[in-house]
Amino acid sequence: MVSRTVSVSLGRVLRSATRKPHRSLRSFATAVHVPVPITQTTTLPNGLTVATESHSHAQTATVGHMAFKGTNRRNQHALELEVENLGAHLNAYTSREQTVYYAKSFRKDVPTAVDIISDILQNSRLDGGAMERERDVILREQQEVDKQLEEVVFDHLHAVAFQGQPLGRTILGPKANILSIKRDDLANYIKTNYTADRMVLVGAGGVDHDELVKLAEKHFSSLPVSPNPIPLGRLAHPRSGFVGSEGVGWSSPDYFPMLVMQSIMGNWDRSLGAAPLLSSRLSHIISSNNLANSFMSFSTSYSDTGLWGIYLVSENFMNLDDLAHFTLKEWTRMSMAPTEFEVERAKSQLKAGLLLSLDGTTAIAEDIGRQLVTTGRRMTPKQIENAVDAVTADEIKRVAQKYLWDKDVAIAALGPIEGLLDYNRIRSDMSSMIY
Repeated sequence: MVSRTVSVSLGRVLRSATRKPHRSLRSFATAVHVPVPITQTTTLPNGLTVATESHSHAQTATVGHMAFKGTNRRNQHALELEVENLGAHLNAYTSREQTVYYAKSFRKDVPTAVDIISDILQNSRLDGGAMERERDVILREQQEVDKQLEEVVFDHLHAVAFQGQPLGRTILGPKANILSIKRDDLANYIKTNYTADRMVLVGAGGVDHDELVKLAEKHFSSLPVSPNPIPLGRLAHPRSGFVGSEGVGWSSPDYFPMLVMQSIMGNWDRSLGAAPLLSSRLSHIISSNNLANSFMSFSTSYSDTGLWGIYLVSENFMNLDDLAHFTLKEWTRMSMAPTEFEVERAKSQLKAGLLLSLDGTTAIAEDIGRQLVTTGRRMTPKQIENAVDAVTADEIKRVAQKYLWDKDVAIAALGPIEGLLDYNRIRSDMSSMIY
């Protein structure tokens, strides 16, 4: 069985309880008000932001900020042994806009976790043997990524939408760069980008804010500062070479309406069937006409831009034009007649998904860091819930008319795509839907 994937994306184209006293011999249950955790922030003199969300009951904490094995103070064996003896978890990852280092440990071991992270960030040896081992690891990882059709399509989609721009590049980079990168390249990158004003040190769970600030002063006060510091949340991307119209950035006032509209489109897999209470209108159209195996709508945001669209997988090669037609028709309908019912259902599903994604100290720490770096502030879960609740059907129409109505699209496709109409026909099809 051969599967083929099509990704079509738009981006411009993300109480107090009371009771009455009663007989003294009778016991009553009393509702206890539990304070909602707040995010505390402090900025050190060198520009490093320290942020925490403390949970008094938590016994573990996550502290986070291509780390190579070993530092000037710890060789690879010593580093691995220290982390293992703590029962801690140490990891790192890179996205298109951020690099994250984090440690999850018992609350009593937070000082050691911060020490280890600061050592890795500031004192990595970058010796030749370690670089060669990591080079091989990255090349193998690239081979695995190339086998994942979804990853490949989204990389192509970014390359099409953000031509000639950093956002259009893959995270791992081309093989030629991986093979040619040298120690000086890494050292210069660290010197340029690992500056206090571009970093946030975050703690979540069993961590005290004032204690983390003191640890930051101890371990990160010598971080360099950029020659021309940019405040957190002010990162901007160059605009030259953009194809299609953009999606929304993290701090856009249209961020939540676009997320709700994404939720209206929904996600679907043929194994789910077409249950009317679980599926979107688009899923009914696609499933009843056997147009696709699955689809996933998305709203991907970056600091000041984004991509909004849909990722589809289909074996029905002869009806790919119908698949694109009905998908774009649903997008056009959002500009004219979204129903109150589907908007409210989408809002409920979205709130559940957003709040469930903050389950655990690691997820909370990542959310705090991402929000502070990209927007300069952190919205509480309650503020997020209120922002979603404020979205109306009229708001959906407004953003659909602004971002979807007769707009250019970016398209990436992989597989037997002969049945997919060329771009001009698809673009013409969108125009003909305006009535």
